[in-house]
Amino acid sequence: MTANAPEPAAAPEPAAAPDVERALHFFLEIDRLKDVERRNWLADGSRRENTAEHSWHLGMAALVLAPFASEPIDVGTAVAMALVHDIVEIDAGDTFAYDQGAANDSKRAREEAAAERLFGLLPAATGTRLRELWEEYERGDTPEARYVMGVDRVAPMLLNLAEGGSTWREHGITRQRVIARNGPHVQPALPAVWAAALARLDAATAAGAVMGDDEADTVIADTVADGAADTTAEAGADCADGAAEAG
Repeated sequence: MTANAPEPAAAPEPAAAPDVERALHFFLEIDRLKDVERRNWLADGSRRENTAEHSWHLGMAALVLAPFASEPIDVGTAVAMALVHDIVEIDAGDTFAYDQGAANDSKRAREEAAAERLFGLLPAATGTRLRELWEEYERGDTPEARYVMGVDRVAPMLLNLAEGGSTWREHGITRQRVIARNGPHVQPALPAVWAAALARLDAATAAGAVMGDDEADTVIADTVADGAADTTAEAGADCADGAAEAG
């Protein structure tokens, strides 16, 4: 019998190519998206959602809501766009959807700088492709971008409704503001989905979970009245103190 020949020694593993290292660096960097907290809560109200969860949920929504899109879309492109659209929040942070102050004013500049850094971590061809998807979403000028924007607006709306509307009440967001922000994007892209979301919003408003415009006016009036009363009381106290000092 012939003795078994010894197995050849395993060849040493080749060093990783530079492009592999850059791709792995990006992969690990985007893990930080899990640390970016958003304002809305999970549907069960247990904690606030993070942006990585939002991006995953949006990708799934882009898959399952595609049959209801009003325009023909490439679903693969839409899912990729959904996964990429908020990566910039790793550096730029999440800007509250209804913010009307300095954070909203600086949002575009912060996100542009973030896109430059983050997509620049990748090999050139991949980085360019993902940056183009992000820019396409921001412009909203293709069927896929309009579709993903619609999905991006309806997803947190549905989560807020499922949770009970805590974030909207916390920030005084009324039914009409929800419609004004989301309707122009959701209704043209996903009309049947918008009709279902609007029915849920109306039911939540009727149940008192979401403020109607009349209720918001009352809250504002009460706040102004309380402020005036506080000012009057403080003025009275100041006068009394002054009289005491004069005496």
